[in-house]
Amino acid sequence: MRIALKSTAFFCCDIQCRFKKLIYGFDCVVGTAQKMIEASKILNIPLIVTEQSPAKLEATVPELDISSAAVFDAKTKFSMMTPNVVKFLKEKDLKTIVLFGIESHVCVAQTSLDCLEMGIVPWIVADGVSSMDYGQVKIALPRLSKAGAIISSSDSIIFELLRDANHPKFREISNLIKKTAAETTIALETLKL
Repeated sequence: MRIALKSTAFFCCDIQCRFKKLIYGFDCVVGTAQKMIEASKILNIPLIVTEQSPAKLEATVPELDISSAAVFDAKTKFSMMTPNVVKFLKEKDLKTIVLFGIESHVCVAQTSLDCLEMGIVPWIVADGVSSMDYGQVKIALPRLSKAGAIISSSDSIIFELLRDANHPKFREISNLIKKTAAETTIALETLKL
């Protein structure tokens, strides 16, 4: 299964202030989300952002610049597939999503399963998802992989979207990858399966 620029959206799932002290490796999730959001801007990939019950769980962390979001939705259901998100995906005829955020076994899982039911392939950023109990991640990601989701690293996904060093955005992406290399190494080590 390959991923393509023209048929992909990036999904930032519920990276909210209330979770800062609760999620295992939260800073790693935020760092990877920053990189993915920047990549979405460079590559002109639509960004979808949700917040779970923001009145209770607060807003998206201020470290993330989500001002470029094509869809921004508050939700109470666990899946990110709100009516506005589904409408956007159908209008743009998007076939794949790149998913990062929390929690792996709840909102990330249910978003992935909803996508699979709709014929949309979820690519889950392994260094960009976590849960309060990290043991949940070790169960959720293999389950989602067996269901049909693709589990990969942030760098691998970004370079697969580029496909070629002759891509006009290669230099910008290469600089982003270099700039975030140390954080990525820490995230991969912290959030490894």
